[in-house]
Amino acid sequence: MNISFEGKTVIVTGAAHGFGRSIAEGFASRGARVHVCDVNVAGLAETVKLCGDRTSAHVLDVGSRTDVQALVPGFGDVDILVNNAGGVRGQVGRPIENISESDWQTIFDVNLSGAFFMSQAVAPVMKKRKSGRIINISSGAGLGISLTGIQAYASAKAGQIGLTRQLAHELGPWGITVNNVAPGFVRSNPTTERQWDAMGEEGQARLLQNIALKRLGVPEDIAAMVMFFASDYAGWVSGQVISVDGGK
Repeated sequence: MNISFEGKTVIVTGAAHGFGRSIAEGFASRGARVHVCDVNVAGLAETVKLCGDRTSAHVLDVGSRTDVQALVPGFGDVDILVNNAGGVRGQVGRPIENISESDWQTIFDVNLSGAFFMSQAVAPVMKKRKSGRIINISSGAGLGISLTGIQAYASAKAGQIGLTRQLAHELGPWGITVNNVAPGFVRSNPTTERQWDAMGEEGQARLLQNIALKRLGVPEDIAAMVMFFASDYAGWVSGQVISVDGGK
């Protein structure tokens, strides 16, 4: 299966490291013009260095509708949007009674509101052109429970899956597909490295035992599914959630 994105314009959010960086590299290596967005300036610079001169960096907080609307229309005819920005914002699992309003909201801002605001920003041009691909990156936590125990993260990712299905039906009449990749646990950034270390040897062994393939994946595994959803091979696939987790 030879997938090319020559002549395509792509946006990847959360592209400073991990899944986002791997996804950006996948598109750039297949000929796309890639706009990478994140709040991590140093990480964005490294992503651009790895992806080459067809990639441009943009500092963007996707949780701010004002900032999204000020930036994204300037990208012109966007063919593909990957809503990868997310995470736990430095939080750890705590009892529900210890969660503040800001703790809850900040996770929703980046994981769910950000996906909505970005999709809202690209929808007009995709509708006008009667084509487009939107791919959301959720998590196994959105289909089950969060390994971290963070209530807002599991809830926001579940909400993003619901948003995927809703937008697939709303935007489908214009030839726009909306799909979702739900990764399993992958050691892809400083946060997941801390989570892995915190599990200890017994916890790590237990996690691996619950994976059919008995190994962890890598960011490139997630990027590969994104490439498929964004390609012509997935032209009649929409509203779907695919778990990329080694088998559960």
